[in-house]
Amino acid sequence: MSEHPLNSESCLDFVIELLEKRGVSMNDIAEIVMFLQSKYIPDITLDMCLDSVSSVLKKREVQNALLTGIQLDILAEQKQLLPPLQAIIETDEPLYGIDEVLALAIVNLYGSIGFTNFGYVDKLKHGKLADLNDKRNGVHTFLDDLVGAVAAAASSRIAHRQKQQEECVES
Repeated sequence: MSEHPLNSESCLDFVIELLEKRGVSMNDIAEIVMFLQSKYIPDITLDMCLDSVSSVLKKREVQNALLTGIQLDILAEQKQLLPPLQAIIETDEPLYGIDEVLALAIVNLYGSIGFTNFGYVDKLKHGKLADLNDKRNGVHTFLDDLVGAVAAAASSRIAHRQKQQEECVES
């Protein structure tokens, strides 16, 4: 029997613990969300961003993407992957792209604005993403994109909710 039963609650706890072990806190992700949304929602708070990150992380598809990507990063650090995959992931080979494809599974849950947000933070490498992208800090080929995707999804979630609130006020 597995050490971690297959339910969303225990999986969520494990994913958060795994993120923290890899140097990523919920606050780190929320700060990226804040960066993405502060221009559009001037009164946004870190608590609002944290709440949105938490909601995104509760989705099983998100948990599965994070578990898969982080495991591949760990295996690459331990030099446990088959060649040439070992070298591809270890060096974050620019034409690989599977790390972005896995991240897109997360942003896809929140519509086209999620894709736009993801592309923006992936290119900019804001906040914690810059640390994760630095090859001296370990193998984070998947993690940097996955963290960016969670932030982009949480940002999109906030944007959608903001629009709904504005529409309710207008009615």
